[in-house]
Amino acid sequence: MTTADRIRALADETSFVLLAREGSGSVELLTGSLIDVENLADIPLGSGDDRREVFAMVPYRQVRERGFEAQDDGAPLRCLLVDEHLHLPADEVRAALPTAPVALHDGGFDLSDEEYAAIVERVIADEIGRGEGANFVIRRDYTARIDTTADDAERIAALTWFRALLEHERGAYWTFAVVTPGVIAVGASPEAHVVAQGGVVTMNPISGTFRHPAGGSTTAALTEFLSSTKETEELFMVVDEELKMMSAVCSDGGRITGPHLKQMSRLTHTEYMLRGRSRLDPREILRETMFAPTVTGSPMQNACTVIRRHERKPRGYYSGVAALFSPNEAGGHDLDAPILIRTVYLKDGELSVPVGATLVRHSDPAGEVGETHGKAAGVLGAIGAVARDAAAEAREDPDAPGAGPTPGDDPAVQHLLASRNARLAEFWMNPQDGAAEAAAPTPFAGRTAVVVDAEDRFTTMLAHQLRHLGLDVRIVSWAAAEDAEIDAADLLVAGPGPGDPRDGSSPRIARMRALVGRRRDAGRPLLAVCLSHQILADGLGLELAPLASPHQGLQKSVPVFGEEASIGFYNTFTARVAPGTTAAGQAEVSADPETGDVYALRGHGFASVQGHLESILSRDGMTTLQRLVAHALR
Repeated sequence: MTTADRIRALADETSFVLLAREGSGSVELLTGSLIDVENLADIPLGSGDDRREVFAMVPYRQVRERGFEAQDDGAPLRCLLVDEHLHLPADEVRAALPTAPVALHDGGFDLSDEEYAAIVERVIADEIGRGEGANFVIRRDYTARIDTTADDAERIAALTWFRALLEHERGAYWTFAVVTPGVIAVGASPEAHVVAQGGVVTMNPISGTFRHPAGGSTTAALTEFLSSTKETEELFMVVDEELKMMSAVCSDGGRITGPHLKQMSRLTHTEYMLRGRSRLDPREILRETMFAPTVTGSPMQNACTVIRRHERKPRGYYSGVAALFSPNEAGGHDLDAPILIRTVYLKDGELSVPVGATLVRHSDPAGEVGETHGKAAGVLGAIGAVARDAAAEAREDPDAPGAGPTPGDDPAVQHLLASRNARLAEFWMNPQDGAAEAAAPTPFAGRTAVVVDAEDRFTTMLAHQLRHLGLDVRIVSWAAAEDAEIDAADLLVAGPGPGDPRDGSSPRIARMRALVGRRRDAGRPLLAVCLSHQILADGLGLELAPLASPHQGLQKSVPVFGEEASIGFYNTFTARVAPGTTAAGQAEVSADPETGDVYALRGHGFASVQGHLESILSRDGMTTLQRLVAHALR
């Protein structure tokens, strides 16, 4: 059967997936039977000689498997049990796909620009401004209708849009069309959320959206974009958030490389690559990495709560993943799972293009409204639903005049990108394999530590660093932390978390207060971080107050007991003393000499720090962590 015959035969297929992967000259065609399952662990991969390939559409609501909040719209965790997997020549597939334009009617956003801008303002003021997190992604949907007079209208539209993406979109990690009863999705995702192959896990945090200008100097505009504090800090924050996930699934925590430019036809993003080794089942890796902070926020658990508060309807598959589980030679499965963004969904004749903006402390409501317009227009232009601009057309054509080197190839742009790493912690950029770990100093070998997670998975990164210092570490949730287990540990690390440390009505804050107070009263070694540092300060009688401007994702050089340390901060509240104060009761205080904001505390058997020593923003994180742990254990 020729490629053209095989594509025409899709008219008789109930379900199929067309997939073009980055750098491949072929289009993959997957067909088989469907099954909807309840949880990721139920995806039927089989074992031994009964292993099989499975393609899964994972909706956002699956994040409830991690105990996080989500509106339940019933979007199915849909699995295609692959019976046939063909690799067809891309040019032949394109030639066989339909070309007639698909007209859209009644198009527009479900939320007006004014409504969306008001939500942005509320999130900045009520969520970021009150310590609920560093960044949040709130979406809106562009919707329209197509003519469904013909029985196969939706299928023809999906194939038409897939062809348009093959012809006009470049730089996508996956370009795909998923056609199943009730679930049709066509997209060009730029981001490989998580890949597990041969025991190596890779994540690809992408952030920042640069829309190619229609005229003028693209290089000059790109340079201005890369110089933006907001865009730079936004990328660092999502790298931190994905390193939390990597530290949970990888024995070596994950190493970052980059940054790079992710250049597509109409948009350019900045990205890093994270790599580590893992022995976990790929379904467990996928569960622990639900979902990308680039479309949710950080810290992840509270981001889901904020999304639930501010989004008016469920997300469906937006910000979920498409996941392909393929049997490998080792007897298990490899995983390839891009994030579901830049995707068109079609159901009952209605088209939906969900888009979101990342809201941070610097966000401008009008700018975030404009970003959602740009993203929606990018998707609609790529599928041919709206006119494509001439500049984008030239970039898509490799033979067009001036289509050679891109602005990202400019030496000044490359230098500007590389200079970002000068701000980051070498710990996370260095190899962390067995040889490196064996050579690392382990000053606390033989000691045990319990890290209490207060709903911020920075604790996974913190635990990884503590293990590098020789400690035997266990992480427990604040809700599951038992006094006997904590009492038996040589060191209690009371971890960070969102929220107001003064909020006595919060069960989480109340429990963290009790844990910190019990440990301090016993005179047993204690290290308190961020939220727990504030709780410790409150117990010592220090004032707690909100900052004039949140320090979410902010890098500062601060005094820590006689040494300047470059540390990353994610706080909205601070402990405060009178400027010049160096002691408070039994505690030694290290504070800002002008504002009195307390950066660190130490006393008999305890130490604390406001910043996140585990963050990539903490250039002096490991050395400062070692100093504070040594003091607490002394």
